[in-house]
Amino acid sequence: MDVRKCGALADGKSKDTVAFQKAMDDCAAKSGGEVIVPAGNYLVGSIELKSNTTLLLEEGANITGSPDLADYPIIKSRWEGVWVDAHRGLIFADHADHIAITGAGHIIGSSKLGGREMPRRPVVIETIHCDHVLLDGFSTQQARMWTIHPICCENVVATHLTIRSKTGNGDGIDIDSCRHVQVENCDIDTGDDCVALKSGRGLEAYNEALPTEDVHISRCTLGDSIFANIGIGSETSGGIHHVRIDHCTFTHAKTFSIYIKSHLGRGASIDDISASDLVVQSATGGFLRINLLTSGRTDSDPVPGLAGVPSAKNYRFTNIKLADCGSLVDASSTSAAKPLDGLTIENVTGSCRKGIILANMINVSVAGIEVTPSKGPLVSIWHVTGTGLTNAAMFIPATRPSTGKSGYSDQAPTRSGTE
Repeated sequence: MDVRKCGALADGKSKDTVAFQKAMDDCAAKSGGEVIVPAGNYLVGSIELKSNTTLLLEEGANITGSPDLADYPIIKSRWEGVWVDAHRGLIFADHADHIAITGAGHIIGSSKLGGREMPRRPVVIETIHCDHVLLDGFSTQQARMWTIHPICCENVVATHLTIRSKTGNGDGIDIDSCRHVQVENCDIDTGDDCVALKSGRGLEAYNEALPTEDVHISRCTLGDSIFANIGIGSETSGGIHHVRIDHCTFTHAKTFSIYIKSHLGRGASIDDISASDLVVQSATGGFLRINLLTSGRTDSDPVPGLAGVPSAKNYRFTNIKLADCGSLVDASSTSAAKPLDGLTIENVTGSCRKGIILANMINVSVAGIEVTPSKGPLVSIWHVTGTGLTNAAMFIPATRPSTGKSGYSDQAPTRSGTE
């Protein structure tokens, strides 16, 4: 099914939304197939992809989002961890199975529609409750808004994509309460997180219990000008499990290459996170940050009491090459009530300004660190047990704030020493 044969003009001025939607509807009515987008410049509003349908962007095909907000219908979607009224994505799918966007074409979000205004502004590609989603080979451009946002999806593959975005709020791929996800061989350079893993925030998401799990990020080149290359959180109330990152190059990060983050009142667990064979070329904040106490917004309806304290276990970071890096690891913002259980940092080479700082952890292993920080000790600890800590310095974390409505306060101990 060719969008030109369904009436698309491809002049870059006339809206081809109706022609695109007709092609996709006709294709779905025939039990699926390919909707072909030949070379040309297409101006469209939000279009919906149906089950068993592939949108094939031929080389030279450029889809640009309409600048008119009315061309993006209002739906319910996730935004910063809660379900809200939102303008539908430029390319959208809901409860669709075996869908794909492929080819060497280019998809451009409207530069006029980014920002944080409500209802939430449209992302470039958004799939909700979909199974078997393939995104392969195309490039995107976006500003002041997320680019790709799968929500509550399974079996998602994003491969050989080139993603570019500008300014804050310009995430590349936001994986939101999804299972079985592969992000591989992608080149992502963004104004905010290159890849972000989320699962909702507060009591609503905690009760929904829809985790993000089984995610593999491999052989990607990631650069970020405002925040992190890979952000895990801070919306984690559904849990985040089984994340593997390997053979990636982090070209630059404004904060940290990998940032694992949550907040008191989120609850749930962030566990089984591993990263190996990474090259960190420049990270202003550092390679790894773990903050499970104060990252992100305070929830208006938090998970109460001790249940609202996020838990973390089984983290492993090995075979890391650093250059021009701030802190090697800053993991001082963890809970005394729920210590992080299991952190391995092994085989790290290169240069950094600060070393490893750890608080409230058990079963830690530090080995093969061939890095000499230009400032301070290699390892500093507070209430940490494990191996490789014999020569570690001691420090006392700052006092932690109360969560307010959650009824739980995580305070740093007043005594000195280590456990």
